[in-house]
Amino acid sequence: MKIDRLIGILAVLLQKDVATAPELAERFEVSRRTINRDVEALCKAGIPLVTRQGIHGGISILENYKMDKTLLTASQMQDILAGLRSLDSVSGTNRYGQLMEKLSAGSSDFMTGGQSVLIDLSSWYRSSLAPKIERIREAIDGCRELEFDYYSPKGESMRRIEPYYLIFRWASWYVWGWCTKRRDFRLFKLNRMDRLCLTEIVFAKRALSWPDLDNGRIFPGGIRVKVLFEPSCKWRLVEEFGTGCFEEQEDGRLLFCADYTDKENLVSWLMTFRERAELLEPEAIRQEIREALKRTLEKYEG
Repeated sequence: MKIDRLIGILAVLLQKDVATAPELAERFEVSRRTINRDVEALCKAGIPLVTRQGIHGGISILENYKMDKTLLTASQMQDILAGLRSLDSVSGTNRYGQLMEKLSAGSSDFMTGGQSVLIDLSSWYRSSLAPKIERIREAIDGCRELEFDYYSPKGESMRRIEPYYLIFRWASWYVWGWCTKRRDFRLFKLNRMDRLCLTEIVFAKRALSWPDLDNGRIFPGGIRVKVLFEPSCKWRLVEEFGTGCFEEQEDGRLLFCADYTDKENLVSWLMTFRERAELLEPEAIRQEIREALKRTLEKYEG
């Protein structure tokens, strides 16, 4: 992709005083004309590149702009490359790995030492997730609307959106876009999308800031929960909510107090603990669980 190549060219020019167009073209496997267009794009982005003809000529960053080559430190470059590698873990390709190899060709102060940060964003659903991510990226780049079937706790529906951001958060992938049905910005989880289609409808970008993904806004509370857990559940509570989510009782059991967002998710979560968890409050949900367990027991006894 062009943005990958621009980052690579900038990294090379920060590492070397001068690089020739043929050298860059060979390294990034494009034509010299493409390199010339990339140089022009970097200049338009505010990076002052200069070209000199002759035997010692080539492309370089204006000397006074280099800021002693501290624009990217070694640790910052390592973090960038760790991020690029993580994108390969999602797509199942080696696109970013190839870019890293090109950046690390030869000796470089930026590339010394081994990688200490490894990020793997892949999931059990990579075979279906990767094509969705590529299609959404294509839609965002081309300002084209997306259509898909969406499955939510409220039911199934067909949605059409103007996509703006691909987001990885809460251990899952989402797309943030303007929903034509709801007439507002919405967050859609990729694993709940099916029959994703890139339409021919081109949209004009709306004025928007970075999406507000505050946990309280996306997952509003409202259900005040009190649960008693057996001591053997401590590791899960610490992993999912931290050490401050419970108070240890005299008998060793753990009193868990929190605001929960959704009744169905709460019940499903509690059932994963089986007999090791007892919901104390709210009383109404406690009663629902009691009735549901009775019906379940009747099925198994039958």
